Amino acid sequence: MGERLKVAIVGSGPAGLSAAAHAAQLGMSHALLERADHASDTIYKYQKGKFVMATPDILPLRSDLSFMAGRREEVLDAWNQGLDSCRANVHYNSDVTKIDRTSEGFQLHTAGGEAFEAENVILSIGLQGNINKMRCEGGDLPLVQYQLDDPEEYENETIVVIGAGDAAIENAVALSAQNTVFIINRRAEFARAKQGNLSLILGAIDKGAVQCYYESNPLKVEPDGIVLDTPDGEVTVKCNRIIARMGASPPRRFVEACGVEFPSEDPKVLPEVSPTYESNVPGLYIVGALAGYPLIKQAMNQGYEVVAYLNGDDIPPADEPLLIEKFQAIGDVAVSDVLASIRETIPVFSELNTLLLREVMLESEVHAVRQGEDIFQRNDYSSTFYTIFAGHVGIQINEDDPSQVVELKEGAFFGEMGLISGRRRTATVVALTDCVVFETPRRTMLKLIQSVESVKRILDKTSILRQIQTHLTPGVPAEDLEDLVDSAEIQNFKAGDAIFSQGDTGNHMHLIRSGSCTVSTRVGGREVVLSYVPAGNYIGEMALLSNMPRSATVKAANNTETICLSGEDFSAVMAKNNILRNSIEAKFRARLRQNEQMAARPEAGNIIQFLVEQGVGEATDVLLIDETLCVHCDNCEKACAETHGGLSRLNREAGPSFASIHVPTSCRHCQHPHCMADCPPDAIHRAPDGEVFIDDSCIGCGNCENNCPYGVIQLASPPKEKSSLLSWLLFGKGSAPGEEASYEAGLLAERTKNGEKQEKDLSSKKAVKCDMCKDVEGGASCVNACPTGAAARVSPEKFMDIAMLSQ
Repeated sequence: MGERLKVAIVGSGPAGLSAAAHAAQLGMSHALLERADHASDTIYKYQKGKFVMATPDILPLRSDLSFMAGRREEVLDAWNQGLDSCRANVHYNSDVTKIDRTSEGFQLHTAGGEAFEAENVILSIGLQGNINKMRCEGGDLPLVQYQLDDPEEYENETIVVIGAGDAAIENAVALSAQNTVFIINRRAEFARAKQGNLSLILGAIDKGAVQCYYESNPLKVEPDGIVLDTPDGEVTVKCNRIIARMGASPPRRFVEACGVEFPSEDPKVLPEVSPTYESNVPGLYIVGALAGYPLIKQAMNQGYEVVAYLNGDDIPPADEPLLIEKFQAIGDVAVSDVLASIRETIPVFSELNTLLLREVMLESEVHAVRQGEDIFQRNDYSSTFYTIFAGHVGIQINEDDPSQVVELKEGAFFGEMGLISGRRRTATVVALTDCVVFETPRRTMLKLIQSVESVKRILDKTSILRQIQTHLTPGVPAEDLEDLVDSAEIQNFKAGDAIFSQGDTGNHMHLIRSGSCTVSTRVGGREVVLSYVPAGNYIGEMALLSNMPRSATVKAANNTETICLSGEDFSAVMAKNNILRNSIEAKFRARLRQNEQMAARPEAGNIIQFLVEQGVGEATDVLLIDETLCVHCDNCEKACAETHGGLSRLNREAGPSFASIHVPTSCRHCQHPHCMADCPPDAIHRAPDGEVFIDDSCIGCGNCENNCPYGVIQLASPPKEKSSLLSWLLFGKGSAPGEEASYEAGLLAERTKNGEKQEKDLSSKKAVKCDMCKDVEGGASCVNACPTGAAARVSPEKFMDIAMLSQ
């Protein structure tokens, strides 16, 4: 055992390297202990040639080592040269197995029998030594691996990559050069990926280089493939190998053995550290991924800063100036005090460690709102999440009487339904006092919900209570609903899944949180659809009130999430509240009458089933044409073209029909737009009134066209300049009048010239789709131009009316 060091650094990740380099520059006695025979083992194991990003771009680098975005080999070479230049004291093949607290600091023991004494310890061990492995049947078969060193080693194979993070994306794209590659994403989008990798994977999927299974999970690994649970049912993918890149969890056993405490039993939770990265063990510091910051630049800054603190230097974190500017709306308050107050005031953020909270605040907007100002309005389309830092806000629960409000105080959150359901804001929220609110982007909140159990738990419980109060039990005090809320369970159903079936025992009911359902019964040996039920409504109450078996089958029309409520607990609530019971019974009687009418008119149910099969259940606004009134004048297409510079976004003739209802090819403005999730330049947006539109930043990549399941987006060249009738007749200039109104004009297609097919120039093509004439006074031009009233834009809530009127 040699001299007692000022600091021992365990792990040579970016944070550890930066710490060692700064200690060497300061002349501070130190030792960097690395279990491998090389530096930065995690990055060393990146795939060969991997491009290492230097995000976040706005964050300055604070380190004695250089770091710029570049290939893995270039980054490692620069760091090795930097270590040599500053003469850092690095001990390779030194696997630290135990850290003991002593009266004078710490004693560190390695697997090779070495011992080191140090006043302080910096843990920079990351998470990659504790990777998450497949837990399904067959997950230990030989075709499963968790590491990819060199993609060029594999050729002419079928490879399945599991995961949706940066490593999975980079592996999939690199392997696709010489192999057939599938990537499995258990969610509907790549929410955790860096923007550069998001563009990379979406581009590969668009080109067909990588095939993606969204919202899918492994069920079983077989010797020659994998069985997946997908939205369309079980799918077997035959493959040569499976590369699982499912992240990693903290090495909890080792860290806890060092005396470090974790804030909860959640296996994903990270240890708590102070603003100077010190753990609950005095003198033991935690930096890098284990502290909650896996990005290289952030980790390097932390390693530098810890050594500076040990040297007595009083320096703020590198992101301090950014947060000072962000918090100006709050007043002249120290950043650390604001962050501490956020955790004390706002429960949904209370269990975030300080570093993760800093990151969330950097991505959020801070709004100082004056008393009486609207924060957002009923029917707005936005999906951000709000928390109240100071002041009170009011949720207007009656659009006809703005004075009826539910008051929310400091610490509460709102706007979660836009986050969950993708539908319009259900209420106007107004500042009751001067207040400060944080607006957090949907993407940031989705990452938190996926990675921090406490965020999901608090969000679910509060939103369940609010949805029950809003849609089922208005006026019932929260305290009377405690048992009902505590026993409630969130359930998810794929399109076509039965939520319950005719003849089942009815011991619970469901509040539809997102998605929609059909209600059907068997009449004369065939299934007849009785009704369509969108989000915000409840189902299953009839069996509870009648004490009879289920009288109908309810199926998910599209991916649907419900709140399953205990029949016993709900009956107890009704027993205490006569007004609620009378309301539920009145709706029960109305549904009985409606079901009787629909059973007597099965054709109406067939129309609903037809509309659901066309996917309009996930629409917010869909164009329908009554073919008994349509005279085929095409005024709708012509008006669309006139409104959009000569190019129609509507094809009246295309699309399916049933009975007298025709669904033309026109955008449905989905609740969760398929096109919006995969747009590299973020050119697709939702307007305040719900219209999904494409702005001028479109690069013509075609991702949205490929991802739209309804074929309503096309790539189009700018339309020809419109000509007058006289110039066309006399000189043949321009196109014939009316040609520019054709849906096909300028679209991506092969044209024939002199009998030969011509390839289209893609450079000027942009994606086009219906925008519901959002900037046109009076609304949709197609509807307004229809001379017979055959065209109508409707929301799914109106399907029942359409079905009844069409008979």
